[in-house]
Amino acid sequence: MSRAVHVPARHESANAHVSGRAIYLDDMPEPLGLLHATLVLSPHAHARIVSIDLSAARALPGVVAVAAADVPGVNDIAPIRPGEPALAEGEVEYVGHPVVAVAAPTLDAARAAAALVKIEYEPLPALLDLDAAIAAGARVAPDQTVGRGDVAAALDGAPRRVTGEVRCGGQDHFYLEGQIAIAVPGEDRDIQVYSSTQHPTEAQHGVAHVLGLPFAAVTVEVRRMGGAFGGKESQATIIAAIAALLAHHARKPVKLRLPRDVDMEATGKRHPFRIRWDAGFDDEGRIAGLDMELAADCGNVADLSTAVVSRALCHADNCYFIPATRFRGVLAKTNTVSNTAFRGFGAPQGMLAIECVMESIARHLRRPLEAVRAANYYGEVPRNVTPYGQEVEDNIIAETMAVLDAKADLAAWRRDIAAFNGASPVIRKGLATMPIKFGVSFNLTTLNQAGALVHVYTDGSVHLNHGGTEMGQGLFVKVAQVVADAFGIGLDQVHVSATSTAKVPNTSPTAASSGSDLNGMAALVAAREIKGRMAGAVAEHFGVPVEEIAFADGQVTAGNRSLSFGEAAKLSWQKRVQLSAAGFYKTPKIHFDLAKSEGRPFYYYTYGAAAAEVAVDTLTGAVRVLRAEIVQDCGRSLNPAIDLGQVEGAFVQGIGWLTCEELKWDAAGRLATRGPSTYKIPGSRDVPPVLRVHLMDQPNREETVLRSKAVGEPPLMLAICVFLAIRDAVASLEGQGPIHLDAPASPERVLDAVALRAGTRDVG
Repeated sequence: MSRAVHVPARHESANAHVSGRAIYLDDMPEPLGLLHATLVLSPHAHARIVSIDLSAARALPGVVAVAAADVPGVNDIAPIRPGEPALAEGEVEYVGHPVVAVAAPTLDAARAAAALVKIEYEPLPALLDLDAAIAAGARVAPDQTVGRGDVAAALDGAPRRVTGEVRCGGQDHFYLEGQIAIAVPGEDRDIQVYSSTQHPTEAQHGVAHVLGLPFAAVTVEVRRMGGAFGGKESQATIIAAIAALLAHHARKPVKLRLPRDVDMEATGKRHPFRIRWDAGFDDEGRIAGLDMELAADCGNVADLSTAVVSRALCHADNCYFIPATRFRGVLAKTNTVSNTAFRGFGAPQGMLAIECVMESIARHLRRPLEAVRAANYYGEVPRNVTPYGQEVEDNIIAETMAVLDAKADLAAWRRDIAAFNGASPVIRKGLATMPIKFGVSFNLTTLNQAGALVHVYTDGSVHLNHGGTEMGQGLFVKVAQVVADAFGIGLDQVHVSATSTAKVPNTSPTAASSGSDLNGMAALVAAREIKGRMAGAVAEHFGVPVEEIAFADGQVTAGNRSLSFGEAAKLSWQKRVQLSAAGFYKTPKIHFDLAKSEGRPFYYYTYGAAAAEVAVDTLTGAVRVLRAEIVQDCGRSLNPAIDLGQVEGAFVQGIGWLTCEELKWDAAGRLATRGPSTYKIPGSRDVPPVLRVHLMDQPNREETVLRSKAVGEPPLMLAICVFLAIRDAVASLEGQGPIHLDAPASPERVLDAVALRAGTRDVG
């Protein structure tokens, strides 16, 4: 019997993508009377709005609507903590803060009108530096702590002790499709919003708040996004709300699409972190106590920062049991754009922190990094409980590392690199590995739920709708495979429709790597319900017990008698059997007290391991990743082809964060890296020439959808091996200086690290 799952299947929009027929929001046929919108952004990092004069803009011929903070509802689109206006009200808090929006029949007319808006500002002191914000006590939310044990006593009693610091920068999502929304007013005050969003329900709520409408009066729909990576979770709500506000004023459809430079200036990034630690350990490198501060630059408002920092703290242990732990999260406020969700959602920063601790211990002891890690791995009771109180019940990290070693022959690889370095004084190579343990589920327990809607038609075709969104990651095809497999039919018989708040309400964001877990299971619940009804109808028709009915290969059989799936559907309809079901799923076992940072926030863990070889030019600071070997735990993969693409893409995106993607602001707080000419994302030459991925195929011990595991975010953190390999290359140089290198490891930073190692540059 052939199955629709656990086999490679092409992305459901693959043909449309490569042929250019895929319709994104900017490709949609324009509704009659569509207006184009643009924004007026703040030129100040922090200022009081003294006055706004919109008269000249409104008087310009053709201008239909001009909007500021005077909204019919509540000017607040905050996802968690209140106080995040769609348009600035009273004060602006970063360069690029939207203040006014203008709509006109053409984009040129809208831009001309925007140029006529007169805003008087009173500049205020601005905090533009993370260290200064921390020192000033500026916060977007209270600090957080995760930990256990007497850390001070553990540190004082440890035979050895090291302190250290590392910093990692932000990262722009740089999706192919920028932020965009189209708002179409309907009868009465109803409004339809087409949004490029990962969270249709949040966009629905944001629009409803701003317009003073009930949620049911707002419908948000998204067929696909041209990339998102977290940047379209909360940030897309701002764009949707402003477009809807203009449409409300104009009573005409409005499109708001941000150009790349405005998108980069006005919307949030990955959080930069400053990480400091004090670790006590023994001669084997086994940690007795660890005090670590993870300070996040959150930007001007909280946005999703409380959840991002919480996840960072819950991943700062990575694969290691630490008896006495204090992880302190600082949520610093700066006058920059609010930082937001980005693939990994704080976990990359947390894992980078602990891996730098492990490396510092290994260098202090002059022991192999892998040996120090192994001494600290989670193990049997009692060494299997995380600092937040969850038992690690599915620990396969040692097995995963063993698979990596078998695939890559790490010992031989190291010998080759040592031989190369022995004969190469200028170009130095480095090698490092990286293990990961990534928790899957939203830290906020409420979000771990999903709904789906499945219809079976009398010709045997199936209509599928669910709360997940498709941003190129292959969610739609995976869920369609689950439904096709449940019915025993071909994948081509399942049609997936656009995500809509009118079909599946109260959706969770497609985030936290949980899209397939949640929506796949909800769809499976619906499909099984319909299948059970159909089985009853066919059993009655054949006069056999329902247990004898089987669905496979497009047939519904009872012994040697059968009907096609379409015939069985028509028979069920004739017998007045309902062929539609709404499925619902909520993740079991999980619970988490956010105030205490205790509980079981994750349903399960997924594991991975990687090794990377880099070459560093010590005269220029240039870095090239030459080879990477990756092992990723996917459970029973629903679609190995899609998962392979996710692993490769995440790894390369991680390389970008850690090596070349650098955000820079000038002294006035203006973003200087506002496009591809100044902001370097990885290109084809940045992908390792040798990149091998091995997907481990073993069932998830938890009852996930067909025993699969999440794959969207975890492989990004495997790229930390590249960062560690660069540090390893620097460490191979002659000299006794310390290894200090922050991320991204730009050529300038690499040269500084080389000079520090050689003793030609002072520390600091």
